[in-house]
Amino acid sequence: MRLFSAGRPVRLRSGAAVAVAAGLLTAGLAAPAFADDDDDSPQTDQLWIHQPYERTLPTGTDGGRPPSRTLGVGLYHDNDNFTVTDGRLTIDVSDLAGVAEVTWPDNCAPSGASAVCDIPVVPVIGSDYKDQVFLTVRAADGAEAGARGRITFEATATGGPDGTLTAPHESFDTTLTVGAGPDLAVEPPADIKDGRPGQERPVPFKITNHGNESANGFTVKLNASYGLTDPTRYDACAYTTTDGTNYAPSSNVVCTFDQVLAPGDSFELPEPLAVRLAPHALNERLDIGVETGDGAQDIDPRNDYAIVQIGAENTADFSVTGDAISGAAGETATAELTFKNNGPGWLGNLGSGDPVAKVRLIVPEGTTVTGVPSGCSARTLDGGYYPTQTGAPRYDCDLRYWVLENTQRTFAFSVRVDTVVPGATGAVSIHPAYGEFGAYPFDFDPDLTNNTAVLAVN
Repeated sequence: MRLFSAGRPVRLRSGAAVAVAAGLLTAGLAAPAFADDDDDSPQTDQLWIHQPYERTLPTGTDGGRPPSRTLGVGLYHDNDNFTVTDGRLTIDVSDLAGVAEVTWPDNCAPSGASAVCDIPVVPVIGSDYKDQVFLTVRAADGAEAGARGRITFEATATGGPDGTLTAPHESFDTTLTVGAGPDLAVEPPADIKDGRPGQERPVPFKITNHGNESANGFTVKLNASYGLTDPTRYDACAYTTTDGTNYAPSSNVVCTFDQVLAPGDSFELPEPLAVRLAPHALNERLDIGVETGDGAQDIDPRNDYAIVQIGAENTADFSVTGDAISGAAGETATAELTFKNNGPGWLGNLGSGDPVAKVRLIVPEGTTVTGVPSGCSARTLDGGYYPTQTGAPRYDCDLRYWVLENTQRTFAFSVRVDTVVPGATGAVSIHPAYGEFGAYPFDFDPDLTNNTAVLAVN
């Protein structure tokens, strides 16, 4: 048995809402400009700054000192062919006068209303990215709700094809707004990595009001992925499931509470929250969100949700079946290539929304594809752009971003026999949506021998 680990890394946007219907979150870092794989092409790289887009700072409660918030900022670059060091992040807070106060961390050297922060090693974009500079900010004494100011960022680093990288000028800033109201925050539970199908696992649940005004009631929303069943039932909650027609199937729970949460107060469910891992559980997630009631505006929506990743020690056996066709020169036949998930687990790329796999056809010698099924793209043999949909030497067919434990899909190609070549075959295979097996392996698949087949002609 293997514990599934997600294939393509995705960074989650800090301000994304709980995506109940689709179960998807969008990426939060700028899209990388990767260098061309051709060794003869020029190598490129770009330095970027990762910063919060905006943040609301509460005033003090009952005239007290305003609470502090932490802003994480950092640098990253695109191309892992280069090592980038000596990052220098320049932060200007002059626009915050009378709005907010900033406490600088140890790796920043302040001078007046700005500081230069040292980042010895600048990481390449990817799942290992972490912010390197943490600013402590709070509303200024006497600042009133509605006051706003900006922090601006510039950066340089050593590395890249020219020896020096510079982040795009005047492109990065964070707006701070002083606010008053409730700030309901979900305390993120720890991920579960050692689940087993059939187990019931508890999920810690707690909401705290970090704002400066009371929350007069609130709504809790849960979205459990397809492999999670039997969420704990509460009288204040309504339970529904989706059928998986347009999005991966899931269970939704909506709970309405009329309890008043004063600043600093916390709320826990009447009894501990738990979910059961179904026999088809593999790589699951539970989304937890909270919304203020009584029409109040939460002053910091970014902490209104949490995502719990729940891994199950299970497998999903992907397989592909080819076909055999025959015909005289000039005749056309239908070739059916079939993908199947033999289970026992299902699979959903719930974070990225990428196809779970693609079925590839290398067209047999002496034939031409004249009809292409939906979801399939023409390619050159090495995977490059092909100008027409028919007549290509290779086709890649995308599956949806999820497959159930018994999903089967057939891709039917129209293939014309141009020249009779006895025993001609074309390769049929399954691949990850991005990269090949070495880059993003199907580490959940216990049998890779059935991931290839052939299309035989005559």
